[in-house]
Amino acid sequence: MVERAIGVLDAHGLDALSMRRLAADLGVQPGALYHHFVNKDALLQAVADEVLQRGRRPNEIVTWDAELSLLCVGLRDAMLRHRDGAALIAQVHRSDGEALEQPLRAALTRAGADDQLARVGARSLVRFVLAHQDDEADDFHLGLSLVLDGLRARIA
Repeated sequence: MVERAIGVLDAHGLDALSMRRLAADLGVQPGALYHHFVNKDALLQAVADEVLQRGRRPNEIVTWDAELSLLCVGLRDAMLRHRDGAALIAQVHRSDGEALEQPLRAALTRAGADDQLARVGARSLVRFVLAHQDDEADDFHLGLSLVLDGLRARIA
């Protein structure tokens, strides 16, 4: 179902992704979807989680800042891979960015950042990616490098 919902997202956009539209695409009654998702927000959460899961994940990372860079680029790539992907991720994680911030916060903590720096640094990175995901690739990478330079200076 989530895979089919991603297909609807890619074909028609976030505004068109509804329980009714997905049910029609699956050839079932809309009520059948409520056995799997309590509401549209739960469906969108599942779709956003899958989109993020498909993002690039660091395998073997030598340095904490390389890990942060790969996580941020992976988040951007995941959002750009799907029509309205950034809008979906921003909508689902508007009130609670913990899922997006947690791996970044963990990397910062391993690097020696205190709790406040890890929390604010992770939040700053997520907000940078969300705000600049549609920048040209070179501009995005330069901006990300500037943010990482600031974190390196604080941790050093």
